[in-house]
Amino acid sequence: MPQRNDTAIWSGLFRISAESGQTLQAQIRQAIVAAILDRQIAASMPLPSCRILAEKLGVARGTVVLAFQQLVDQGFLVARERRGHFVNPDVLATPAKPHQKAPDQANEIDWKARRQIAASDMPPPAKHENWIKSSYPFVYGQFDPALFPTAEWRECNRMALAVLEIRNWASDMVDRDDPLLIEQIQARLLPRRGIFANPDEIIVTLGAQNALYMLATLLMTKGSKVAMEDPGYPDARSIFRLAGADIQPVPVDQSGIVTSSIPNDSGFVFVTPSHHCPTMVPLSAERRQDLLARANRHNQIIIEDGYDSQLLDEAPQQALKSLDRSGRVVYVGSMSKTLAPGLRLGYIVASAGLIAELRALRRFMLRHPPANNQRAVALFLSLGHHEALVRRLSSAFDERRKRLVHAISAFLPEWRSTDSAGGTSLWLEGPRGTDSRGLAEAAASRSVIIEPGDRFFDRTEKPSRFMRLGISSIALQHIEPGIRELATAAGRRPAAA
Repeated sequence: MPQRNDTAIWSGLFRISAESGQTLQAQIRQAIVAAILDRQIAASMPLPSCRILAEKLGVARGTVVLAFQQLVDQGFLVARERRGHFVNPDVLATPAKPHQKAPDQANEIDWKARRQIAASDMPPPAKHENWIKSSYPFVYGQFDPALFPTAEWRECNRMALAVLEIRNWASDMVDRDDPLLIEQIQARLLPRRGIFANPDEIIVTLGAQNALYMLATLLMTKGSKVAMEDPGYPDARSIFRLAGADIQPVPVDQSGIVTSSIPNDSGFVFVTPSHHCPTMVPLSAERRQDLLARANRHNQIIIEDGYDSQLLDEAPQQALKSLDRSGRVVYVGSMSKTLAPGLRLGYIVASAGLIAELRALRRFMLRHPPANNQRAVALFLSLGHHEALVRRLSSAFDERRKRLVHAISAFLPEWRSTDSAGGTSLWLEGPRGTDSRGLAEAAASRSVIIEPGDRFFDRTEKPSRFMRLGISSIALQHIEPGIRELATAAGRRPAAA
């Protein structure tokens, strides 16, 4: 057990790092709490003085004083006059966590045999955990810290933490959403897409994927037939399959999903008409009308994912939902591409009857998304910060996309791209025989991250010559040198057999 003067041992317990995203004071508090809960500090043993600990950690004495004081306020430490700080005996009265025993291999439970849905068998997500450390991160769906509205977001969170605001969101809302957020979605986000909805036709979700999972859980069952774009959104395909649905792949061309190829017996049609995932081509006006007509004729439900539609396009098209007169279109939106993907905030717009059913379902799943986040986002929208951010992002991404197209033309002329206005990625088709997975590995060794395109196809023989390049997280000045490095990697990679 550490003694008060065992400074080397105390320093070992309190490891802090300037590279951590936490403040020094927070790191000290976390280290002390962990040591207390792990029974590494006895109640009879005083902690080092603030002066000694500050010297050993190389921090200001005031930082340690504040950390100790907060732990006293929280009940982890007690301050005894002229003796120092000690662990609160009441904390140690709680039984310690038992050490994990090595599993008995003979009696270990086979969880795969007991599961009812094969979630772990579905295609894994694209793995880009360390993208931020890459020199040239052409990754999709991440954000650029340089473009994030830090000051504005902090302002809205401070406002949400005011005493009167806390009273509004701290209680259990059961199945309801923040009325201010619903109002802001209704007034500021949806009209941009040509959608006009009543409050009872909107529900907040934990992002677009949570929205799709709720829809699949509520509406689909074993044998439900879902027509989907091929290539298409892989996680949506997996979500529907987990619900027991049969996927019916439908080809895509330069005008979007080929509506004439949608099977008449499909109960559902999933589409990304604003910017197709992953080619980014918009669904033509003629096919939009044909899709709606077919849905009416064959009693189909259309699930419209507003994929990459939050930014300002040069020639924006209204959402398919805006043309719907029969209530057959269910619109799924999110704020991942504008505010932040880590916020996990999305919404569904549909007929009031369906929204009521979704609210009842959501109550059993998670009751409601965190109300403090809902209020902060509502304030962010109401103050005009989101509209300003959309303009800034749209301008930045438009410039990056043009720079990317030019760099590809210069350094990868044999690759064909589908350059559609708006959006945050580019879809590329390489020469016949290209192995994009092999290219991704070779590029990663040069600090270039790309996304192979085979995961978007729902075919036995998945085409390997496609890749997707994202522009949301790479700085403008890094695009050309990144493509130059990618071209070098492609030149050193043998073609697939």
